[in-house]
Amino acid sequence: MFDTLLLFLAGLVAGGMNALAGGGSFVSLPALISVGVPSVIANATSTFALFPGGVTSSWVYRDGVRDVCGVGVRPIAAVTVAGGIAGSVLLLLTPSTTFDVMLPWLLLIATSMLVLGPRLNISLQSKMRPKTAVVLSMQFVLGVYGGYFGGAVGLMMLAAWSLLGGEDIKSLNPTRMAMVTAANAVAVVVFVLAGAIAWLQCLPMIAGALAGGWVGAHTGRRLPAPIIRGITLVVAASTTVIFFTRAYF
Repeated sequence: MFDTLLLFLAGLVAGGMNALAGGGSFVSLPALISVGVPSVIANATSTFALFPGGVTSSWVYRDGVRDVCGVGVRPIAAVTVAGGIAGSVLLLLTPSTTFDVMLPWLLLIATSMLVLGPRLNISLQSKMRPKTAVVLSMQFVLGVYGGYFGGAVGLMMLAAWSLLGGEDIKSLNPTRMAMVTAANAVAVVVFVLAGAIAWLQCLPMIAGALAGGWVGAHTGRRLPAPIIRGITLVVAASTTVIFFTRAYF
């Protein structure tokens, strides 16, 4: 009973975090591991459990989905899905020890991009315009990361788009939610086919994530952009510290 309640509450918080700023898997994944699910299976289960909440949030945000850095939504979605398939297959082939060591460094890159992105963008905008090939290539890599782990992939997308396009985080949030959901959609299909989901632990987390995603998305539409950015930076920094501690201490 305690485990069920814990997983429901973890899903609730994670779903709300994903809708607001991303990084929800850093609540759901430790919760699954704490009840005895192995790390790689826990990661696949976390992705599956948070997926319905992501769909809910994407539906709330649907009117705000827009082009990114001058590139249309459809080609961005296509490369995100392709990357998500590649990343989810790669996860299933990766040893847990390698998986644990890589994550903190990927998160550190994401956090650094979020902090420095707006400043770098001011100088870059006067010198270059991002080409479609650059945007799509970066998005494919982000799709791979999303399918592979998914933790803070939304933060990384916001950082990359902010750096290339100079738009504020709040205006990019609906597209971020849609692309994260697209990468997760193909990943969960791969995980289900591979038998990598811990169903007993997954179900209460799904229920919590659905509620959290709905509430978080509606809240995110009303919060000012500086608050959204502040939440994003706090989540990014906190999760980076947590995973460095987990991997090395």
